[in-house]
Amino acid sequence: MKQMDRLRETMRRDRVFDFVAQGRYPFSGRRSVTPGVVDATHGPILYLENITVSFDGFKAINNLTLYINDGELRCIIGPNGAGKTTMMDVITGKTRPDAGTAYFGQTMDLTQMTEYEIAQAGIGRKFQKPTVFPRHSVFENLELAMATNKNVWPSLVATLSGEQKDKIEEVLQTIGLSEHSHLPAALLSHGQTQWLEIGMLLMQNPRVLLVDEPVAGMTHQEMDKTAELLKNLAGKHSVVVVEHDMDFVRSIARTVTVLHEGSVLAEGTMDEVQNDPKVIEVYLGE
Repeated sequence: MKQMDRLRETMRRDRVFDFVAQGRYPFSGRRSVTPGVVDATHGPILYLENITVSFDGFKAINNLTLYINDGELRCIIGPNGAGKTTMMDVITGKTRPDAGTAYFGQTMDLTQMTEYEIAQAGIGRKFQKPTVFPRHSVFENLELAMATNKNVWPSLVATLSGEQKDKIEEVLQTIGLSEHSHLPAALLSHGQTQWLEIGMLLMQNPRVLLVDEPVAGMTHQEMDKTAELLKNLAGKHSVVVVEHDMDFVRSIARTVTVLHEGSVLAEGTMDEVQNDPKVIEVYLGE
């Protein structure tokens, strides 16, 4: 009873239902979605083709075409207003494009799926501001984020299996928080909180991770650890990083895409992008 009372209080106090509404966590009463097989046999796992999004006549995204390969680490950069956030909103179903197509693999049309369905299919998003349960331990945060198809009541009384515990331990090791597993999330440093949220996404077994400005406000040591974490995740996952810190981008970049006025301005290695006259003029030269 104490466990149920504690979790019910969390659901009121920490806005769990807000997360459920976003499709972030699995214990809502909404219908279960069985993820399809993500067909990435042709290389790309994300296809955005000729995407346009307008807000009151302003084109936040303007005929954007972008491909993300299966298992790659891609960095997206660009000045404020370039369309980076809107692009992620389209991928996750938060915003519907006015024109164009968006596919997850060869068969899943993201424009026809809800945010919840997209999350269950295997696309996870980490926002700039972490959203964790501060009064619960690191371990409990990962437990609450676990990818299962449970309704509210079974989730409150369920006992973890050995396999589930092993999964949590594996993620704890991946994000470097094994020694802090019983520490309340509220006591973590800013960097550790960011890693915990990445871990919460990993508990849902995503194929694609969208990571928004992961190192904002971090110490140099935390930035180095974050760079190592993201590089280690690539391969097993496709990792798309939106970031303004050019030193950080340089430390992890394999392929860099530069957005400007809602379109791809340039794409290539960091050296190629840095030396592109168009990029220097509109972004790096600022």
